[in-house]
Amino acid sequence: MANTTSLWPSVMTDGVSIGEVINLLKDEFPDISVSKVRFLESQGLIDPRRSASGYRQFYEDDIKRLRFILQQQRDHFLPLKVIKSKLTMWERGEENVMPAPSGPPPDKLFAPSTQPLGSDELARASGLTRRQVAELVEHGLLRPEGEEGAETFSQEELVVAREAQRLMAYGLEPRHLRSVRISTERDAALLDQLTAPLLRSRSPDARLRAGEILAGCADAMGKMRVAILTEELRRLLES
Repeated sequence: MANTTSLWPSVMTDGVSIGEVINLLKDEFPDISVSKVRFLESQGLIDPRRSASGYRQFYEDDIKRLRFILQQQRDHFLPLKVIKSKLTMWERGEENVMPAPSGPPPDKLFAPSTQPLGSDELARASGLTRRQVAELVEHGLLRPEGEEGAETFSQEELVVAREAQRLMAYGLEPRHLRSVRISTERDAALLDQLTAPLLRSRSPDARLRAGEILAGCADAMGKMRVAILTEELRRLLES
């Protein structure tokens, strides 16, 4: 174990070198290295001062900031883009005010459909006609798998079809419903950016964390959409 106690007076007064920072944090973060610290600096997450001769000097606040960043990476597998946004809250002492709650179990939420349906089965189960199913596919609201004439639909597509049938019964047409798909695809693209570093990782823990984040965000976005739509329609009725 590195003897770091003697370094702290220097941290408080004169600052310490990057090598001494490694010694201070090595026990807590075994994978820390000079190159990793330099990379975090290049990404704008830390900004140590420089001595007259150009060497980095780390003071207590710099080391606390670096420790926070390393903790977020180690404990939450957060990408640097997210850590940057959390740093602002950390600087205000608010980073633990509202921890992210857990969402639905990812292994259940994202489990592959075990009972795919053919076009005729989907039509019967949803109350749609075959023509309506075809129109929903044409406008991109339904996305079957397989070749033409042998398409199959997942259980999630069945839910989409049933809700589409309800909306069409009120007078909306398939072309109107395409906006729902487009807005949802934008949500998915946003979450793709959020979790891309985790999904690129070969670590099973990182991919597991990505699934947890996606499940939690999906749950939150769904509830947010319902609340926003309800509020907008309430205003419409009151106008």
